[in-house]
Amino acid sequence: MQLLGIGSRVDHPEYGKGVITNVTSKHYWITFIEKGLETLDLDTKFEVIEAVEDEVDTISFSEVEQSLISILRRWSDASQITAIADKWKGGNLVLEPKDSNLSNKELPIQTFFHKIVMVRDRIRVMEQKINASKNLDDQEKVDLQQYITRIYGSLTSFNVLFKNKSDQFVGERSK
Repeated sequence: MQLLGIGSRVDHPEYGKGVITNVTSKHYWITFIEKGLETLDLDTKFEVIEAVEDEVDTISFSEVEQSLISILRRWSDASQITAIADKWKGGNLVLEPKDSNLSNKELPIQTFFHKIVMVRDRIRVMEQKINASKNLDDQEKVDLQQYITRIYGSLTSFNVLFKNKSDQFVGERSK
């Protein structure tokens, strides 16, 4: 059995993708994208995505942290941390039905905002995949890009939630 070193990337059937952040005589400490830090026995079965040889040299926690941040950003749909406008922090979104026999639906505005940001980031990923596609010709890419621009335009109502203007949705510019 090959002993993996710090920085090795793995894919565990239950925990998903992660990076080995520490190795002891009996365990791997693996930080998983979705599940966080887990300590697993050295003989645990998982797929090795990228092996780093176990080295005698030590590595600082700061170096591991920076490496992990870089890897998580590369694998994640989210492109950056997006701030909600200060006036909405701690607030609630209340949906009030017209029918008075029905009850209101209330949820933290931070939860709603997070969903909006996820939609935006996934549209951006889709846009990148369209532009990089080898299966679409240039006209198809332009047509799909126009749909994406219209989607962004439909979402501009949510711009009031964003702290930074640079994070907001931008649709077609009026001429």
